[in-house]
Amino acid sequence: CSAAAAAPSLLLLDYDGSVLPFLGGLGGSYQKTLVVLTWIPALFIGFSQFSDSFLLDQPNFWCRGAGKGAEQAGVLATGRWGYVGNWTSPPTATPFPTAAWGAAGNRSNSSGADGGDTPPLPSPPDKGDNASNCDCHAWDYGIRTGLVQNVVSKWDLVCDNAWKVHIAKFSLLVGLIFGYLITGCIADWVGRRPVLLCSIIFILIFGLTVALSVNVTMFSTLRFFEGFCLAGIILTLYALRIELCPPGKRFMITMVASFVATAGQLLMPGLAALCRDWQVLQALIICPFLLMLLYWSIFPESLRWLMATQQFESAKKLILHFTQKNRMSPESDIKGVMPELEKELSRRPKKVCIVKVVGTRNLWKNIVVLCVNSLTGFGIHHCFARSMMGHEVKVPLLENFYADYYTMASIALASCLAMCLVVRFLGRRGGLLLFMILTALASLLQLGLLNLIGKYSQHPDSGMSDSVKDKFSIAFSIVGMFASHAVGSLSVFFCAEVTPTVIRCGGLGLVLASAGFGMLTAPIIELHNQKGYFLHHIIFACCTLICIICILLLPESRDQSLPESISSGEHYTRQPLLPHKKGEQPLLLTNAELKDYSGLHDTATMGDGLPEGATANGMKSM
Repeated sequence: CSAAAAAPSLLLLDYDGSVLPFLGGLGGSYQKTLVVLTWIPALFIGFSQFSDSFLLDQPNFWCRGAGKGAEQAGVLATGRWGYVGNWTSPPTATPFPTAAWGAAGNRSNSSGADGGDTPPLPSPPDKGDNASNCDCHAWDYGIRTGLVQNVVSKWDLVCDNAWKVHIAKFSLLVGLIFGYLITGCIADWVGRRPVLLCSIIFILIFGLTVALSVNVTMFSTLRFFEGFCLAGIILTLYALRIELCPPGKRFMITMVASFVATAGQLLMPGLAALCRDWQVLQALIICPFLLMLLYWSIFPESLRWLMATQQFESAKKLILHFTQKNRMSPESDIKGVMPELEKELSRRPKKVCIVKVVGTRNLWKNIVVLCVNSLTGFGIHHCFARSMMGHEVKVPLLENFYADYYTMASIALASCLAMCLVVRFLGRRGGLLLFMILTALASLLQLGLLNLIGKYSQHPDSGMSDSVKDKFSIAFSIVGMFASHAVGSLSVFFCAEVTPTVIRCGGLGLVLASAGFGMLTAPIIELHNQKGYFLHHIIFACCTLICIICILLLPESRDQSLPESISSGEHYTRQPLLPHKKGEQPLLLTNAELKDYSGLHDTATMGDGLPEGATANGMKSM
């Protein structure tokens, strides 16, 4: 039989136009319950994502037995800081005397460690003779995060052992990267629900075991697996949330989850102050995932994925379950979804792996462009954060850990609010383009204009001072962090909309893993003692210019149905930014014209299942 005869009914392929309205859209009480169940874990995810800020914060330290005189003189050493995209390790403030923070900070005694022959850390300018902190065999610590003891103070990760802190930061991020890539492929093959539930079980095992670590090697290894499982939870919940919603509600439903995760970020300092010990804090972060074990009996498989992969027997049972929960009558099936479904029950499932995208012409381009956008957005975010709160900008307000932390959270919150407004008026592509332009402008002005100001400030008659340069640096950094956060978040959401259902988790995994690589640049730069930072910023600034051009190649997905198959995703191509005038010949060909255009498609079956008058993202006006 022909390929067209073998294709399922068009009614069943049009999930947003036939199946979802039959189930009541998002108006059904059961669908609303499921959406809320995807929001609640975002709070727990927020706790886990920002836990490094407290577990691995570099405390102030001084030689044990140095006494109050050395303590008050500021015989301290603070490590470099790193801001890792949405996974934040807030900047460590410039060294300041213990007496200044003694009321708010917490002291911790270490068990002692050999300082080795590592060169001494820089000492305060007025106490050059106290530059021998690393020659000690034991230290006292001043932890600023509300904890009495954290990972650094427990295992003396200072001086020649300070590099182990960066390895511990690597472990969670690398675990997330591998988790996104692997669980995304598995979720497209076996389903979203099994991956979600397995990830919950294993994050409970590995996460609670992290709290029982006996050395930093065990801690870092277990954090890798914790990150791996956390990636599975983040990815599957994101996909389930998108696949539950009708076109007009997808973005706002996703943004609510982002606000809940930000609430988790804002609550973390309170949890740390309540727990006082890093092991208790780690256990408290992981224990809420116990509630998600109930999802085994509450949360069903994605109906959209079952329909897209032609698992019609399971889809029929789930549709009946939805109608029963929503107390719907069979008469509401105006379009005849159930009769059509009965005819297709004998079909064999047709599952697809993300590697199939290599053989497409448009789909792979969209995913690659969004991967580069995600990498650039999360990567350059660290550059702006370091410029605002690094040691080269002396702002008294930002020398406090909580001021650092809540400044980052406030910028992320403001960015999410701005996304809601911008995307509403400009759409996905227009919003992403606007935020990328803002990121590029902030980056170029910071690299170029600030160097020019610094050059003129050296002349006495210029009227410019270093304080003027610092104020400009802070302003550009805030704008850059604001815009780059939006770029990263929008890239992930955009990918979830343009990637077909059959490979959605795989596509999401690629974009989220790219974001992880961008975040990974921060601890790498820190590990090399900030060497190459300027080049790092220049490279990402150049990437923003490339991304501005590439964004124009993306389609606009606002109010469009989600593509279900590879072929529908392949026809989800670019629309012009401005609609064509009435009577003007549109530049986009119809699917029938695409088939006749030699060399564009190798097989005629790519357009099967779509109306003949359809263009890239809609119907051709006559």
